Amino acid sequence: MSAAALLLPAIRWDANHGFGAEQASIDKALALGVGGFILFGGDQERVRALTKELRQKSRVPLLIAADLERGAGQQFSGATGLPPLAAIASLDDADAVRRAARLTAREARTLGLNWDLAPVCDLDILPENPIVGTRSLGSDSRKVALLAQAWVQACQAEGVLACAKHFPGHGRTLTDSHAGLPVVSASRAELMEHDLAPFRAAIEAGVAGVMTAHVSYPALDASGAPATMSREMLQWLLRQQMRFDGLIVTDAMIMQGAIAEHGEAEAAILALDAGCDLLLYPGDLEVVSSAIDRAVATHRLDSGRIQASLRRRLKWAQWSSPPNEYRRPSGTDVLWGAQLADRVIQVVHGAPPVLRAPLDIVIVDDDLGGPYPPPSRETLLDTMFDAGWKARRLEKFDPASRNDSVIALFGETRAWKGRVGYSDAALAAVREACDARPNATVIQFAHPRVATQLRFARCVVSAWGGEAAMQSAAARWIMRAR
Repeated sequence: MSAAALLLPAIRWDANHGFGAEQASIDKALALGVGGFILFGGDQERVRALTKELRQKSRVPLLIAADLERGAGQQFSGATGLPPLAAIASLDDADAVRRAARLTAREARTLGLNWDLAPVCDLDILPENPIVGTRSLGSDSRKVALLAQAWVQACQAEGVLACAKHFPGHGRTLTDSHAGLPVVSASRAELMEHDLAPFRAAIEAGVAGVMTAHVSYPALDASGAPATMSREMLQWLLRQQMRFDGLIVTDAMIMQGAIAEHGEAEAAILALDAGCDLLLYPGDLEVVSSAIDRAVATHRLDSGRIQASLRRRLKWAQWSSPPNEYRRPSGTDVLWGAQLADRVIQVVHGAPPVLRAPLDIVIVDDDLGGPYPPPSRETLLDTMFDAGWKARRLEKFDPASRNDSVIALFGETRAWKGRVGYSDAALAAVREACDARPNATVIQFAHPRVATQLRFARCVVSAWGGEAAMQSAAARWIMRAR
């Protein structure tokens, strides 16, 4: 079996061309003999058709993965979206985590996916962290360990692989590893006692995969190498001390934390040499594949270790349940997902308002930037329209209008954004709207703690994140706030 089976390239849905724009790249990947793919976007039916085609054309059993931290609807339209993990964890209900994982896995299987790249095991230690935020299950390592274990067990009981990420913990970083290499200065004792606890719990639960962090931890490896390229962290700590024998997969290899110093091909070789089994999302598939083949041929990469990774990949690809309609999510499951989103909506400060139609809504979007656009903002109003509620989106409020008013403020933690909290421009726009309508309610699609920047507003409600599921939940909250 070719070493190309250790590569999992990305397939991205294009709003104008669907998956058609990726067809040539898909054909090349399958011809090389890649071991799987990571999927981003698309509607349910197109995703089902794509995964069926991939399996039919592949020479090897595939691992087909996606980031489904917030349910299958996080990536695929028509599937059930769920609140961010931090929002679910705020309920202090381990059964909610189990049910969320079970629903996610069942929908993933019906779509033809067999690997959910979740749960996030990073601790929410630093509020200034520009990449973890609402993705974390919390700051208490014992609680996060229990909830991570619950997710792993429920997901894999449905025949879908889980993945604990980002080893050995991304919670202490002040740099987004998409944009650069973060360095964590915490002591070895701190990391071993706290940050590693959720990963230990996931391993005890039998987690199939662990994803590495493109982060340097000098206390764990004095060389300063990122975990993805550190034998100390992967072979000695993870394999030997923590006794993990599942798949070690890199975080995306397009990220600057991995490739800024060495370039992509060299970074791929260093990651495999350090102990990674799979390279996720290589940018230039053919260049990386050729570099690996040369490294094996010249004995720079040990062929025995590469063969061990190939066997491990094959084992887990065969372990996963085949896609079928067995135990398909029921209507009750989907309704529960919507109710879960409703449960996590929080009034952060101020008295809950009484809102009546017709409603005026101003949207302030502080989530722009980066290579990939945020979710559509239309779901908020569409949900109200579908329920027969009159609402209109305005650029600015008319001070003379007597309509009730909502300011929808989008400002969650996102890759490549590089900061936490609201920009000066966003805050100025919200303040201007509040000045025009002093009784306006601010609904922020972000972590409740960033509402400290909005003390000037009469009432602030947190919906945690800007995905469609939370926009719909916010709309239902508006319509019930009477």
